[in-house]
Amino acid sequence: MDFSDTPSEAAYRARVRDWLEANAPKRGTGRTFKDDAALLNAARGWQAQKAAAGFAAITLPQSYGGGGGTAIEQVIYRQEEARFDAPFGVYEIGLGMCIPTLIELGSDAIKDRYAGPAICGEEIWCQLFSEPSAGSDLAALRTRADPVVGGWRVNGQKLWSTGAQFSDFGLLLARTDPDAPKHGGLTMFIINMKAPGVEVRPIKQMTGESEFNEVFFTDVFIPDDHRLTAPGGGWKGAMTTLMFERLNVGADIGLIDTLGLLDVLGADSFSDGLARDRLAHWYLVDRGLKLLGYQAITALAKGQMPGPEQSITKLYLGRQAQEMADFALDHYAESGALTGKDLGDWSAIERAWSFGAAMRIAGGTDEILRNIIAERVLGLPPEPRFDKGAR
Repeated sequence: MDFSDTPSEAAYRARVRDWLEANAPKRGTGRTFKDDAALLNAARGWQAQKAAAGFAAITLPQSYGGGGGTAIEQVIYRQEEARFDAPFGVYEIGLGMCIPTLIELGSDAIKDRYAGPAICGEEIWCQLFSEPSAGSDLAALRTRADPVVGGWRVNGQKLWSTGAQFSDFGLLLARTDPDAPKHGGLTMFIINMKAPGVEVRPIKQMTGESEFNEVFFTDVFIPDDHRLTAPGGGWKGAMTTLMFERLNVGADIGLIDTLGLLDVLGADSFSDGLARDRLAHWYLVDRGLKLLGYQAITALAKGQMPGPEQSITKLYLGRQAQEMADFALDHYAESGALTGKDLGDWSAIERAWSFGAAMRIAGGTDEILRNIIAERVLGLPPEPRFDKGAR
């Protein structure tokens, strides 16, 4: 694997860094947002700035407003932007997964209508896949799209839809043929999140945020020209979306890291042998994940797709965040009680403890990730599947 930039990558990094230094809010300036409206206003403004400079949707075609760049250039930009307090996350799903899928599968009219406004920040997208009884087993979803004159009528429910409460459009996976095998009866659509019959209910999380949502559909009409796949081709469409998710590799990620934990705990954390052992273990895991990230970045630089070994990073991040936060809470005993208040560095500990559980479910549960690693990385025999071909 490669640990340093090529000359052209170094030149691109310098250009990105210069632009961010001149335009992005500096880390530690205390920039906070009192509500979703303030966050959205800041995110829209920042996205428009990036688009004007060619740093929004770097890998998407310039003809739609993207940067026309490479995957490794996107990685470099994300690494550099992580050093600043720029609004992040509002456009992540749309530009990382939805719009690339739309460009891959949509008609010219669809691409011309939707790609540009999303890239410059005018419209926000979400993904509508998971349901109460269809998370890890996505093909078991029950939301129905029935054919009607001119299009489709949708009824059902989605769950854990990130950012749906402020999204304008979404990628919807729905069942169009209940008599087909479950993987073959699905179809992918574009849905207007403001259409009559769409109801979004934010879910209050223990962190105090409402990042996830329930979404209900009651006789929602979707024109047939907003169908992205052939009827029954939705599963392949969903795999296209998830493929783009794997390309969304960026800067070092994690809720807290070992060195950050040491800053919170102080030097006395080394006085106990068990504490030293745990800290050393977490540090080694951090380094291992960093090297795994370099491996993915090297693959991208060579024009290759990151492999299933990236599931290892996802598997460890949520679990380690919880373990480290538990350790910090125990270290301070009664003084480590959760408060939910903004307490500087300690806020990262509280968020890691409370959000770590969600990290172990969202985007693939620990159990699913272990199966992927066992089967696709280690080459072990697959787990028996009795639902293949089932309806």
